[in-house]
Amino acid sequence: MEYNIYCDESCHLERDKQNVMVMGAIWCLSERARKINVRIRELKAKHNLSKKFEIKWKKVSPGKISFYEDLINYFFDNDHLHFRALVIPDKSILNHDKFSQNHDTWYYKMYFNLLKVILNPNDRYKIYLDIKDTKSAIKVYRLHEVLCNNMYDFSRDIIEDVQTIRSNEVEIMQLVDLFIGAICYFNRNINTSK
Repeated sequence: MEYNIYCDESCHLERDKQNVMVMGAIWCLSERARKINVRIRELKAKHNLSKKFEIKWKKVSPGKISFYEDLINYFFDNDHLHFRALVIPDKSILNHDKFSQNHDTWYYKMYFNLLKVILNPNDRYKIYLDIKDTKSAIKVYRLHEVLCNNMYDFSRDIIEDVQTIRSNEVEIMQLVDLFIGAICYFNRNINTSK
């Protein structure tokens, strides 16, 4: 089977004054991705939101709560959608020098840890990361290489592609943002809103 995996992160910057960082992935059969994105756009329309409205944890509000409830129910009612998160509880205690790395290299190592347990050698994958910055192409290429090596996939038959995309253009990616935002909020022990 061929799967699409959509990945995003929350609070990933080294000095953003947030200790908790969360990375997450939603995956589905490639052949179902378009239908899922269309259904999410239909939910936006049902709640009088523009199809260009970007689903984000930061945009959750009492006025849109029924939309987000419908969205979450859609996820849990859909057997074709799967989710995994990786929580880094305190990135302020990281010692990059000890591992001869910088924060950026560590960031991609965490993506490796998030993804390696999702991958099955009997399936095929296209992996989409939310675009981080303009300099990420080399690191994304290296992540693809390391994931393939870990699977003995030297011909790239299992992991066909790893690339960055803009989250505002793909609803499934926006759903990842919503879930990791909620997980990050919970793990930061914030109690500012219902």
